[in-house]
Amino acid sequence: MRVVVEADGGSRGNPGPAGYGAVVLDAASDEVLAERAEGIGVATNNVAEYQGLLAGLRAAAELGADEVDVRMDSKLVVEQMTGRWQVKHAALQPLVREARELAERFTTVRYEWIPRARNVRADRLANEAMDAQAGKPGKARRAEAPAPPPRWTGATGTPTRFLLVRHGQTELSVQRRYSGRGEVPLTDIGTQQAKAAARRVATMVDASTPVISSPLGRARQTAVAITEATGGTVEVHDGLIETDFGSWERLSFAEAAASAPDLHRRWLADSALPAPDGESFDEVHRRVRRARDDLIARFGAGTVVVVSHVTPIKCLLRMGLDAGPSLLYRLHLDLASLSVVEFYPDGNASVRLVNDTSHLA
Repeated sequence: MRVVVEADGGSRGNPGPAGYGAVVLDAASDEVLAERAEGIGVATNNVAEYQGLLAGLRAAAELGADEVDVRMDSKLVVEQMTGRWQVKHAALQPLVREARELAERFTTVRYEWIPRARNVRADRLANEAMDAQAGKPGKARRAEAPAPPPRWTGATGTPTRFLLVRHGQTELSVQRRYSGRGEVPLTDIGTQQAKAAARRVATMVDASTPVISSPLGRARQTAVAITEATGGTVEVHDGLIETDFGSWERLSFAEAAASAPDLHRRWLADSALPAPDGESFDEVHRRVRRARDDLIARFGAGTVVVVSHVTPIKCLLRMGLDAGPSLLYRLHLDLASLSVVEFYPDGNASVRLVNDTSHLA
C-alpha cells in the first residue's frame, strides 16, 4: 500500500512551546487514513518538525504501508533525511537516527519539500496541538490525565484500555469455514462460552463501561451476555464487522484454495489483495483503525469492551504492537478469548494480554 505522509511542527519562541502534526493519506484517493498531533513542551522548530515526521512514519507503519511519500515544508528535514545535508546539531541526531530506523520498515520512502501553502493540514494539526497545550479553546486532541504509565514504556498520559472479546462458537467455526459478513448464530457451546467470557469481563468493569459490538449476530449475542453480567448496555459499531470474504464466504480453506488456487495463494501472501468480491486485510485494518480512533475520541481515558471477530481484534493488537500485516497470519485467537491493549494519548501503546481463555477451563 502506498501512502502520503504530510508532517509539520512549530515552536512559539524557537525554542518555546512546541507541537507537531502529521496526516497520512491514501496515495490514490487522497483519503485521510490517520492524523497525529501533540504538544511536546518547550522545543525548537526543527525538533518539532522531526517529531511530526516520526509520528507520520509510525502511523504509516501501523496502517501497513510499504511505500511512503513524505511531504514537508521543512527544507532542513527533507535534505537531512535524503542525506544531502549533514546533521550537525546534537539535539537532532537521535531524532534522525530514529526516523531512519522507521524508514527501513518500508520498501520505499521518498522525501519531497513542498511550500507551506501545500502543507496546511499538518500545519493546522500542529497549531491545534500547541493551542491545546496552552489551554486555549479549540479542537484539542484528547485530554491527558496525570497518572503515569510504567516508566519503561516511555508513554505519557492515561490510556484508553480496550478489552477485546472474540465471539463464541458457531457452526461455521466448528467446521473451520470462512465466516465473514454472513449471519450465523452461536451454538449451545458458543452461548456457554459467551457467558463464561462475560463472567470474566464482569470482574474487570462495571455497568458504566461501554460495551461496543460488531453488528453481526454472533458478536451481539456475546456482547449481550457481557452486559447481562455487568449491567451495562450494548452499542453496535459497524467498523468492527468481520472481513468480507466475498465469494469465499462459508467455504473451507481447501475449498477456497481449489476454487482459485493462484488467487488464494497470492491473497494469503498479500494483505492488499481482496478476496473475490470481498475486501482486503489492508482495507479491514484501515476500517478498524477508524473505529478505534472514534472510540478513543469518544471515551478518552477509560475502559471499553470491544466484542468482535478474529481479523478486527488482530488488527487492534497489531496497532498496539506496531507490527506489520504478517501478524494476521502468525497470531492465533481462540473463540471467546480475551485480549487487552491500551492506547496512550501520545501515540504509544501497550499490549497487556493476548488470547486468554482461562475462563473457559
